[in-house]
Order: sequence, then structure tokens, then C-alpha cells
Amino acid sequence: MSQTYFITGIGTEVGKTIVSAIVTQALEADYWKPVQAGDLDNSDTHKVKDLIGNKKTVFHPNAFQLKTPMSPHAAAEIDGVEIKPEEMKRPVTDNDLVVEGAGGLLVPLNNSRTIADLIKPSDKVILVSRHYLGSINHTLLSAEALKQRGLKCHGIIFSGAENPSTEDIIRKMTGLPVLLRIDEEESFSKETINKYAGRLKPVLEKMKNE
Repeated sequence: MSQTYFITGIGTEVGKTIVSAIVTQALEADYWKPVQAGDLDNSDTHKVKDLIGNKKTVFHPNAFQLKTPMSPHAAAEIDGVEIKPEEMKRPVTDNDLVVEGAGGLLVPLNNSRTIADLIKPSDKVILVSRHYLGSINHTLLSAEALKQRGLKCHGIIFSGAENPSTEDIIRKMTGLPVLLRIDEEESFSKETINKYAGRLKPVLEKMKNE
């Protein structure tokens, strides 16, 4: 039975696209970024496609392509469109699907809805965290926001330089398992993504039954 994995982060630039590539490669899943704001010629879909080394993955088109690299609600206003989550249809596929969010959970899509409203209760949510001053607070707030919405977070992936003290307190206070740790790599290639995908694959296979 196919599953949907929703990749969200504690903020912007924390590694969601790299994690999405790793999860996509590990499962040979399909990939979908519902809302892309800015950099349309080198979008997150383009980036994941360049990092994937299997021939099974299908890359589904964005529901919204916005020209300005801003919060989706603001970029949509500039483009003269309104994002309505209830009208956003997920791709139909028999394969597993990786959905990459934009920014953090409470990034606005319009005047009343956020990225969190794109997540379904059946989704297997993975939270991406990266260490910086304030990241503990942002990680705990994100985990709490998911919990309050009745959305199950299946685990955290830490991206970037290791900080054992920070990771330990986040693990203790959220009660969430750490699914993977991604080092501060000089660059990411298909080989690098495949290396991490190999580490994550057995964890994801176990997650499928949860």
C-alpha cells in the first residue's frame, strides 16, 4: 500500500529539499512540491530531480508557481492569484509520494490558511531541524503545532553540523525518534544522496507499518 510522506521544516533553509531528495530516492517515490515561490528556473523540483538516481520517480508539477521568493501568500498576491488549499489536488499515483512543504508549518498560503493545512492525518510527517540560535524553540513549537492539529510526526531529521546537547533535549522534550542525521557536506550529489538514502531506507520501511 502506497504512503504519503510530508516533509516539513522548522523554518526556511533548514534542508527540506535535501531531505526530500533522500526520502524520494530511498523509496523510489514520486515527488511533489505543491507551492513554489521564486526561482522557477531552478526550483526545488529541479534540484530534487538532479539529485535522484532512480528511474521510477515521477516528478509532478507544482499546483502553484509564483514568481517572487516570498511567503506564498505575498507572492500569490503579487501574481494576482489566491491559493486555496481545498482546491489543491494531490497527484494521483500508485507509488509512494513525497510532498515537500514551503518554509515552516505556519507559513501563510492566504489570509487564513497555512502550510499545515496541506497535511492530511494519514500523512507520515517528517520534521527537518537544523541547529542555530533559537532552533530548539522552533523545533519544539513545530512538534507542538503538529500535535495540536492531530497530525502525527513520525520523527526528526537533523541537518547540518551536529550538536549533541541540542539534539538530546529536543529528543527528550518531543519524544520523537531521530530518523537520520545529515552531516554538513561540502556539496550534495547523486552519490551523496544515495549514501543517505541507503541509511534511511530501513527506517522508512519500518515506518510504513506504524
